[in-house]
Amino acid sequence: MTHSQIWNAIDMFARERGLSCSGLARKCGLDPTTFNKSKRLSVFGQERWPTMSSIAKILNATHARPSDFFKFMQGGGNAPDKD
Repeated sequence: MTHSQIWNAIDMFARERGLSCSGLARKCGLDPTTFNKSKRLSVFGQERWPTMSSIAKILNATHARPSDFFKFMQGGGNAPDKD
């Protein structure tokens, strides 16, 4: 499991549900910038990983199973668009 696999899974999970990353964060009751691409690396270039709490909130807010989310890490979804 890599940093990019987790973040790509979040991107694809949001897209599958017709949401932007900001929309997904709002649906979860989080700050709209929580899943922004600009927050995935620190100012020093260190990887920032989403918390398990954030992933749990994604699952709860969308009434999804963990397998619904993690299928995207195993190549079960389409690649996200490049912004």
